[in-house]
Amino acid sequence: MTAAIYARVSSLNDRQSTDRQVIDLRNYADRNGIEVVKVYEEHISGAKRNEERAVLCECLDYCFDNKVDTLLISELSRLGRNVDEVLSNVKRCKDNNLNIYFQKENLSIFEADGKKNPFLNIFVSILGTCAEMERENIKFRLNSGRAKYIAEGGKLGRKVGSTKSSEKKQEEYKSVLKELRKGTSIRRTAKLCDVSISTVQRLKAEFQL
Repeated sequence: MTAAIYARVSSLNDRQSTDRQVIDLRNYADRNGIEVVKVYEEHISGAKRNEERAVLCECLDYCFDNKVDTLLISELSRLGRNVDEVLSNVKRCKDNNLNIYFQKENLSIFEADGKKNPFLNIFVSILGTCAEMERENIKFRLNSGRAKYIAEGGKLGRKVGSTKSSEKKQEEYKSVLKELRKGTSIRRTAKLCDVSISTVQRLKAEFQL
């Protein structure tokens, strides 16, 4: 049996890492005699729409095109924090006979006998709704803390001169921008130019490539 791993964290900088997710899923695969053929790691908010998540799209396309048996994901929220988006991905995988295994919830699209899990959509809806509520709670706490900080005289934003100009970024990352303009995928661009995937994602969005 073959599998691909998809790992995601929300932070676009180095504060969060996908390493633990990948290690845990590799260990699961080893214990169950599953061959991991590809690993995809993405730094992007789970609240983003599916089409905005370039690495996830690349991962699913690879699995469909190469008839991978299972997509391994550490937990449901890694696939997304929007119920409709998650259910859309689950349906797409069902239609393409790609199983998804969520490690934390111990849930799969297909059961051991190959039949579809009749309760999966219910679990996804409940867990996804909880994830959405948690995201809204986090947003509320952040906004509340920000408002309190400003009311007490605090100033938001980076210090003057701490951000790079557009011209400087074009010079520093000219190889990255060149690959993106050629249509090279985010993951391959990161590898070719020896930069992080999150850096490529930021540049792609900033320069609208």
